[in-house]
Amino acid sequence: MTTSTHPMIFFDGVCNLCNGFVQFIIKRDLKDVFRFGSLQSENVQEILKGVHANALDLTTVVLLENGNAYTESDAILRIVKHLHAGWRLFSVFIIVPKPIRNAVYRFVAKHRYRLFGRRESCMVPTPELKNKFL
Repeated sequence: MTTSTHPMIFFDGVCNLCNGFVQFIIKRDLKDVFRFGSLQSENVQEILKGVHANALDLTTVVLLENGNAYTESDAILRIVKHLHAGWRLFSVFIIVPKPIRNAVYRFVAKHRYRLFGRRESCMVPTPELKNKFL
């Protein structure tokens, strides 16, 4: 599998919160910037081997942009910078010290299945969205 020229968002495909976040992004990605893949996918694991130290870590979203891998709060804040209208304003949270941002991120990630549930299998994109997924 070759990498895309689009920024790619890799997420826990069985996590309801993560799937909801992907749907949120898709609705607000009016310029068709992002592509998506499940961290459970073998293709995604191959892509991440060379750019992300812990490719098997399912507790964080990974944004692959311009050959760089961003995780945790850095990934989220870089993603919202590309979204439509007011959502870009959330990128100002970059001024919050990274250890604080990531502590909040890790707390939510640790409890995501208990708070939001999980699926038995990864999401299957609709035919209209299939071109957005690896």
